[in-house]
Formats: sequence, structure tokens, C-alpha cells
Amino acid sequence: MTTIASSVPKDEPSVFRNRVVLLVYTSAIFLSALLLFSVQPLFTKMVLPRLGGSPAVWSVAMVFFQSLLLAGYAYAHFLMQIRNRVIPVVLHLVLLVVAILTLPLSIAAGWGEPPSSGYAFWLLGLFAVSIGLPFFALAANNPLLQAWFVRTGHPAGPDPYFLYASSNIGSFLALLSYPVLLEPMFPLRTQNLMWTGGYAVLILLIAGCGGLLLRSPALALADLQTEETHAPAPSWMLQARWIFLAAVPSGLLIAVTAHISTDVAAAPLLWVLPLSLYLLTWVLVFQSRPLLPHQWMLRLQPLAIAGVVALLALGGEQNLLITLGGHLVCFFVIAMACHGELARTRPAAKYLTGFYVALSFGGMVGGLFAGLISPYAFSWIAEYPILLALAALCRPAEGGERLPLWSRWYWPFLAVLAVALIAPTYASGKVPDWMQDHRVWIAGAVGVLAAALALLLRTDRWKIFATVVLALVLIRVYPADDGRVETVRSFFGVHKIVVTPNGQYHVLMHGTTIHGAEKFQNDDGTPVAGRPEPISYYHKDGGIGQAITAIRARKGAALRVAVIGVGSGTLTCASEPGETWKFFEIDQTMVDTARDPKYFSYIQKCEPDLKPVIGDARLTFAREPDGIYDLIIVDAYSSDAIPIHLATEEAMKIYKDKLAPQGAVVMHVSNRHLELESVVVGIADANDLKSWVYDEDSGRDDEYIFATDVVVCAREEADVGALASSDKWAETEPTENQRVWTDDYSNVLGAVYRRLRDGE
Repeated sequence: MTTIASSVPKDEPSVFRNRVVLLVYTSAIFLSALLLFSVQPLFTKMVLPRLGGSPAVWSVAMVFFQSLLLAGYAYAHFLMQIRNRVIPVVLHLVLLVVAILTLPLSIAAGWGEPPSSGYAFWLLGLFAVSIGLPFFALAANNPLLQAWFVRTGHPAGPDPYFLYASSNIGSFLALLSYPVLLEPMFPLRTQNLMWTGGYAVLILLIAGCGGLLLRSPALALADLQTEETHAPAPSWMLQARWIFLAAVPSGLLIAVTAHISTDVAAAPLLWVLPLSLYLLTWVLVFQSRPLLPHQWMLRLQPLAIAGVVALLALGGEQNLLITLGGHLVCFFVIAMACHGELARTRPAAKYLTGFYVALSFGGMVGGLFAGLISPYAFSWIAEYPILLALAALCRPAEGGERLPLWSRWYWPFLAVLAVALIAPTYASGKVPDWMQDHRVWIAGAVGVLAAALALLLRTDRWKIFATVVLALVLIRVYPADDGRVETVRSFFGVHKIVVTPNGQYHVLMHGTTIHGAEKFQNDDGTPVAGRPEPISYYHKDGGIGQAITAIRARKGAALRVAVIGVGSGTLTCASEPGETWKFFEIDQTMVDTARDPKYFSYIQKCEPDLKPVIGDARLTFAREPDGIYDLIIVDAYSSDAIPIHLATEEAMKIYKDKLAPQGAVVMHVSNRHLELESVVVGIADANDLKSWVYDEDSGRDDEYIFATDVVVCAREEADVGALASSDKWAETEPTENQRVWTDDYSNVLGAVYRRLRDGE
């Protein structure tokens, strides 16, 4: 026995200890990632009341988180340059303890109201001063703990990248559990306390990791393999390549989210799908035995790019599931190819932290381009095709082209092809008309050509890139929309002004959701003269029109009205002489669009001196004097990305306070994806208001007069006049066992479920 025991080196870790090391480190990395990704929707939900329900808030939040991730990775890289093991452990634990003193999460004092412009930079500042320190400490954990794990002497230490998969599984679960479990079950305050408790547990786990590191053999075999390896340091070209490979899918994540929210379906929680797939790719590529081989993904990547080209050529009005699924599957394949290249070219464990710094820097660059620069640089989602083309450059350099003699002539061929396909757009006649009618086939054929170059001829990636660029340019010069389309973009999203083919109607759209319309020509082709008639959701026979008429008749005098939401300016023409109508709008570009007579003439002809109050209505309307409005119209829910903070018990109290003694609140809640009538009835009842619901289909969609869902809330039955006795309006009690929405609690998934259950 003595002989056998003496043959085992004294410093070699036991099997039991190795299991403990793996368990503690895996648990710490998993919990850290879980907290890292759950804080993102949690704090973003806290911030949304300041800036409305804009998807852009999430995009800017992603930029902030990616930027601070870079700072955390750089900090971890710096700590691991220190040869003494004790100093990094002590410094990081001190940072974590200082960070927990700033919890629970809260919006920093002095950041109560956003400025009139520069929302994105204000939001970045708010995130930085409110959660910067705890998030920074979390961000450093993944590379730092992996570097510590390498030095514990564990047999898996020389190749610790499998722990990155554990990290991304934690991120993945946090992302899916938030909308499905946390948000519907717990109020915001409880979520915050749970997160703070998780942070405390994480500190204990990291202290355990540090203890295991300090107790590990000073000259562990894995440590020697890591520190004394003769593996060459990564070249600057390779590091630049890592940054590029990380930037493209990171930017594509935000770009594909913006595209499907704008041009496919702006459904709530839609951002969860591409982000989940993005995280899943990291899990898969860093597995010890990848479930999806990298070579498969490289072969599928050109087909995925060609697939997106075809989908963009088809436009967003096709089958929703096919279009949405197509974009997401293609994004997954492209991201898998890029991240697979990163996994394939990863360095020895000695250079692990530097590798992660390059990854996070690339992620930040991609996020900055798609989330901050593009909304100001482009009037449409141009970043999507740009990043799609750049994805072709993420392919590894091919060993040699199969037909080098033919390939030499490809550049002249591509130039001639481009001229032949683009030149007809500057002319008129049968050829341009034929090409317009067959735009999908033309752009698709060029996309297939790019795929063929990659798969069959193993052509240089720059030729593939140039071919993809041509296909995407063709989509732009031969647009899919009927009639004329112009786009207006701001921090709050992309809006399209569509002029129908005969010029009869101008329509304001966000994605596939119509926000307003105006009739410019009569059926006989003559221009519409005089005061425009409100149409779309605001026709005199619809819910909003009936409510205005009833309140006006009940008062028997000129009304004083507040309207939250300008849209196309339609409601300016619902006013009568002598009445006072005041509008509140968060998006200045929306006001500029509605005021421009080449788009809409409502404001010009009905309220030329309109000066709406700009800013979030929850804040600006709260400053109005109490008890002065006969009618408050809240028209902020027809978009599919709703401002939840305008539909809470606290928001309804503000509306009630501003009402005159017999006033009423009209809530327009038409929405394809969310059932909001019961939400409004619930928050009204919580404020001792009665509710009447209108849900009628006009059957006149071809005239751009649509079905409307409207809820009118008032103190007494007499306050709503003729509506109380109308058979089209139903006095409605709150739904039993349905929790009232507050600033601390909302359940978007429940509203989605009710819409699916009850139908449109």
C-alpha cells in the first residue's frame, strides 16, 4: 500500500476534488450568465416608462450591455496578467461586494425625465449610472472564471472553452424564463429582490472558486501547460478577424430584429426569438463535440444568404410564419458559420482572456453600427442587407478555385451583368415593366449565383460578396411595394408613408400596422376638396367618432380635449370651431410627417397652428392642471409595440385627475396581437371608473375605414351620454381573477394568449 501511494505525485488533484472544481466553477459561470441576461429585460422594463414601448429602447440597451461586456472582459484580461494568484481573487471579490451595496436595482436620482432629443445617449447614461457597476462585475466573470479554472489543475483546464457553452445556456434560460415565468408571476419589485438574492449567492460561489484556485497546486500540470506553452501569440490579423467575425452576427442580431419588427410583424416579445438563436449558436459551437459540424454550416451559409435575398425581394406581406421562420433560420445558419469560425480559430488557453476581449469588442462594434449609427444614418433598415453582404466575407479563405481560367473573367462579367440589370430602372417601357414584375426571380437568381460560386466553384469570398451586393441593390431599385413608398426613421422606429397605386389614399404604416390614412382623390379621380374627412380608425361612425359625438352632445357646448398620440394628424379634423384640442406626442418625426402636406393634409387644413407637447405623455400630461378636460383620448396602442406605462392603474389615475367633473377617457386599444380591452376595464375599475366597450367591424376596409376596439371610462353612466344606452356599446365589468396592470406588474404574454384564444 505504501509503495502504491508513494507512486502518486503529492500535488496531483484527486478525482473528488476535480469533480468539486468542475461543479463549483460550472455553477458560478451558469448563475453569472443567468443574472447577466435576466437583468437586461428586468432593467429595460424599468426604463421603458421613460421612453414608451419602442423596440429601439431594447436596441440601445443591447449596445450598452455589449459595451460594458467589453469593459468587463478587458478588466478580466488585465487581472490575469498579474502572476500572483491572490491579488486577482481579492480584487474581484472586493468589486463584487462593492457592487452589491448598490442593489436592489433602481433608476438613478436625477434621471427622471428624458430630454427632448438625444434619447439614445440619455439612455446610455441612465444605464451607466444606474446598473453600470453590478453589470460590469458580472461581465468579467465568464473569462475570469475560465482563466482561474485553467489554473486549478483540472484535467480539462488546457481547453476550458466548453465552459463558454455553460455560460450561454444560462443566458439562454434567463432570456426564455423572463417573459414566460418571471414577468407574468412576479411584480417588478419581487423580481428585483430575487435578482439581488441571486447576486449574493453568486458572490459566495465566486469566493468558492477563488478558494479552490488558491488551494490548487502551485505547479499544476494544467497551469504549466497554460503559462509555459510555446503556442505563438495570435497575430494582429487574426485578432482583427476575430473582431470582424464577432461584429457581423452581433449587428445582424439587432438588424434582423429591427427588420422583422418593421416589415414582418411588430409582435410583442418578438426580440426574444433572434436573441435566443444568437445565444444558442454560442452554446453549439463551443461544445466539445459540436452537434452541428462547422463544415455543414459553412456549406449552408451561402444558401442562407441567398434565402434572405429571396425573402427581402418577396417583401413582408407573404405568409407570416414562412417569412418570420425563413429570416430566423437563415440568421441562425449565418451566425453559426461566423461563430464556428471563431471556435475553429480560438487560441491556446494562455491567450483566453485576450480572445474574449476581441469577441466582446466585435460584439460592441456590431451593436453600435446596427443599434446607434444606423437609425440616424438610414431612413430604412439598410443595416440588414449591409451586414448580410458582409457575412459573405466571414467565410474562410478557400484553398483554390476550381475553374481559375473562367474565374479570371468573373469581374468583367459581374460588371456587365450589373449594368444590364440596373440600367432599365432609368428607362420606361416593356423591359423595365417585365423586370419589375419578375423582380423576385431576378434578385433570387443573382443570390443563387452567389451560392453557386461558394459551393460549386469554391470562388474567392470577395467575388461572393460582390455578387450578394448586386442582388441586394436590385431589391432596392425594384421595390416590392405597390404604389410609392417613403420611409421616415427615428429612435422610435421606421414609419412608411404608402401612396396607393392610383394616388387615391396616403397611408401611414409601422411595419404591417396601419396608423392612419387620408383620402386624396375621389372615386372619379378628382382631388378631394375642403376639410378632410377622418378615416381609418377615426371615422365618425367608428368607436372614437361615436364617443366624441356623444360627449359633445352630453355637454352641449364646446369641448376641451387632450389627445395622446398624433399619428397622421387625423383627429385634428374631428374638432369643431370654438373647441380646444391639445396633442401630446413622443416622436417629433411623427409630428413633422403629419404636418407635411405632401404626406397628409389634416393638420394643414384643420389645425395649422398645432403645437403638440413633445415628450413621453406619462410625464408631460401629468403636468397639466387637474379637472380641466371634458375628453381625454389615449391613442397610443394601435402599434404592436405598446407603451405599457400608459395602460396601468397609476396612468389611469393621472387621466382621471385631469378630467372635468363629467369628463370621460377614451382608450383606443385596437391591436392584432394583444387583447387590451380587459386591461383597460381593470385599471379603470381600480380607479372607481365604469367602462363601456365598443368592438365593431365597419366592413369598409377597401375605403380605409377599419374595425376599432375602444373603451370609454367615466365616473357615472350619465357622463357618457347616448353611449350608455347604445346597443353597440357594452358596459363591462373587470375580468375575475385577472390581475390589474400597475407600474410594478404587467403581463404581455397573458394579453397575447387572450388574443389568440378569443381570435381577432
